[in-house]
Amino acid sequence: MAEATTLQRSTSMVTDSSYSTDVDKEKGGVRHVDIPAAIEEADETNNVGYTVYKKGLNHSEITPSQNRSIRWKIDLIILPIFLITQTLQFLDKTALNYANLFGFQAELNLHGDQFNWLGGMVYFGYAIAQYPAQILIGKYPAQRVLSCAVFIWGLCVLTMVWCTNFRTAMVNRFFLGIFEAFVSPCLTLMTGWWYTRHELPLRQFIWYSGLGWGGLIGSYVSTGISAISDHHTGPEKWQYIFYILGSVTMAWAIAVFFLLPDSPASAHFLSPEYRVLAVQRVAGNQLGIKNRKFKKEQMLVSTTDPKIIILFISVFAAAIPNGVVSNFSSIIIKDMGFSTTKTTVLKSVGDMVQIAALIIGGVITLNVRNSRVMAATAANIICVVSAACMAYLPREHVWQRLVSFWLVNCQSVGFSVGLVMVSSNMGGYTHRASNVELNDAEFSGVSMSLLKGKSTAYCFGNVAGPFVVKQSQAPFYVSQSRISTLYAAYAALHQQSATAGLLAGYSIKLACQIMLFIYMFGFNKHRDRVYGPPDIVKSKEAGMQDKTEWENTDFRYDALLTWIQAFSTIAIARQSDR
Repeated sequence: MAEATTLQRSTSMVTDSSYSTDVDKEKGGVRHVDIPAAIEEADETNNVGYTVYKKGLNHSEITPSQNRSIRWKIDLIILPIFLITQTLQFLDKTALNYANLFGFQAELNLHGDQFNWLGGMVYFGYAIAQYPAQILIGKYPAQRVLSCAVFIWGLCVLTMVWCTNFRTAMVNRFFLGIFEAFVSPCLTLMTGWWYTRHELPLRQFIWYSGLGWGGLIGSYVSTGISAISDHHTGPEKWQYIFYILGSVTMAWAIAVFFLLPDSPASAHFLSPEYRVLAVQRVAGNQLGIKNRKFKKEQMLVSTTDPKIIILFISVFAAAIPNGVVSNFSSIIIKDMGFSTTKTTVLKSVGDMVQIAALIIGGVITLNVRNSRVMAATAANIICVVSAACMAYLPREHVWQRLVSFWLVNCQSVGFSVGLVMVSSNMGGYTHRASNVELNDAEFSGVSMSLLKGKSTAYCFGNVAGPFVVKQSQAPFYVSQSRISTLYAAYAALHQQSATAGLLAGYSIKLACQIMLFIYMFGFNKHRDRVYGPPDIVKSKEAGMQDKTEWENTDFRYDALLTWIQAFSTIAIARQSDR
């Protein structure tokens, strides 16, 4: 009887456009709205893929073999484009880290904290440009917007060789940040255009492993450059870094222009039938693809969304140690007593740890249902322990401290989970873009009026990160005080201790992950209690019409692993053994 009632309700959602609920308000002035059976022609044009989606309603359900075939084609074309683009972005952004091994600071006559400012300046440009970048990539064809951005940032990297002083280098890094802002936030949004909720984490982790691949490639490029004789004629060694990376990036931009489709609805590598089925696949996410129209009300909702605020704090805390690792890893390892050549090789081990952690985390989230927060928490615990070892191990234990430094690269798992949170749990394109932008920018003291997404926290934290490194504390970069994590936070702010900054950042991030789990689990339970089981058919239609999760009461978060369920399973298993 219950099954018949559910089926009857599901069928009525397709045929009865007058269906409504008595919901008045659920979130900050955004009223629940009834989802019509069709939308106006203008809105249909703005909702990318909606026309193809409506055609697909007359098709039979996608078969498992068709689903595998479509996913495989997307993996062969889209995933490598995302991975290579992310790899080049990280390589170019951290090129200073490698150039610094070959006399970059001395060549530009940098002193004091000027190198720190160069490391952080890219994120000021990043913070300013990321939100316009996401709006542009939503409004115009993705391949054109992204390829132009990649080409110009490659040009910025190339022209770094002509910067002769601190001022010109600062301007160059600022513009580099502006055009690199098109990468991570936009790739996060675009991943949700191509993959289902179940497929998202592994794919997101794969292309985000570009950070590790970038570090690995950069280390071995530096190793090759270090073999050049000091008495050679031609460019300085540090200039080779920018010549190589800038040229490769500009060439890749041309490939992106011709290879990257705008969405599944226009994918050149799919047949017309498979395009319809590809759109049907992602319609199941209940989030839509993208909308060309900017919606102010969706942006305003983002400023008071609890999960966005929690993500902001989490990403900001994680980005401070990220700023340390990204810009100073080579120097920290070298100051432990290793040569330049050996430093580049040892740094690559940390990059391999990062790649392995992301792949393992992705495989776990793919095969273990609702395991995202658990994977992120486990990785973050490793980071907290490793940072504590770096801060408090005796100074003569160089190799133990080095292994601890390698293991902090596991922090990328937690950040990637945050990106997946955006692409798989937020409806409305402007709402998703606003959240990505808020949590990808990094700095302290940002006002609530700027709370627009993950990118802002990321940028502002990375601005702060380089300034927790104090050269006077080399080679161990740790303050003398060893009392507690709270003191580590104080030390990070007032004594600029790099290792204390790592420990404090990871500890705050861990607390935020627990809070986020509690909030989302409670949200789903509340909706089930108030509205009953969700209607998936109606929720798909709402997603394709660009409705937010607040307007779509049939939406449920892709629940993160509930520790309550985990403990219940263990208890049941033990009871069975008895």
